[in-house]
Amino acid sequence: MAADSAFAAAPAGRLARLGRQLLGQRKAVFGLAVVLAFVLAALFAPWLAPYPPTEQNFADAMQGPSAAHWLGTDSFGQDIYSRLLYGARSALWVGFASVALGLAGGVALGLLAGLRGGRSEWALMRVVDGLLAFPELIMAMAFMAIFGLGLSNVVYALGLSFVGPFARMVRADVLQVKSRPYVEAARLMGVPERDIVARHILPNIASPILIQAGMRVSIAILLGSGLSFLGLGVVPPTPDWGLMISEGRGFITMAPWMSGVPGLALALLLVGLNLFAEGLRDALDPRLRKD
Repeated sequence: MAADSAFAAAPAGRLARLGRQLLGQRKAVFGLAVVLAFVLAALFAPWLAPYPPTEQNFADAMQGPSAAHWLGTDSFGQDIYSRLLYGARSALWVGFASVALGLAGGVALGLLAGLRGGRSEWALMRVVDGLLAFPELIMAMAFMAIFGLGLSNVVYALGLSFVGPFARMVRADVLQVKSRPYVEAARLMGVPERDIVARHILPNIASPILIQAGMRVSIAILLGSGLSFLGLGVVPPTPDWGLMISEGRGFITMAPWMSGVPGLALALLLVGLNLFAEGLRDALDPRLRKD
């Protein structure tokens, strides 16, 4: 009953093979290096930031880059470099936490729908269709309007908007895998359903799940910054890249660094995440392998 996916092999062997495949791709290595740089900056922000991120000094408002303020200051006299470092925390937390929530909910719904079938599947998929009926940004905006602003609510809003895509993908994959000979043989041998799911179904749908999750992280960060830009995300003066871009747009001609610096950081992080996600896709999808 050999499974089709690399994730059906022994954990140590599949991880080593995946690592070799990723290291063999320049774009994946570059993307991972960029992401790790932002992760380290976020983790060590208290030691790297020269000023508290919310400290205001109106005497230093809208100063350009200098020895005292490496990336300048904003209209409140806050140090942009310090806010940039702490803003990386918000961006990464929104990206990874919201995708984790959407992944957990989507996998649960997709597994139930694909394994149960019948009326249960129909009812669960109507719930999924309802979630998919609204664009992710619109659903997140509605959630924030109802439950209020804040970083936690941004994570919940985006996590809810990701449940539908994950659920539909998982259900489709489960329907394919559960009818394969090794799954049918396991059932005939009396293997419990939970063991079939753990040993045969989940390992064989893990690759597309990981690929989708990797690509969704950058989408979540972009949507989270978009919510803050629109005034529906974090509460000022919390350091957030989308909020920093929004605050600086009114001074774009006088102090372009106010919007330009966080915008460049956001673009660089998204490029790194997308390059790593593409490398992960090429490593995990057998149809895209060149070896």
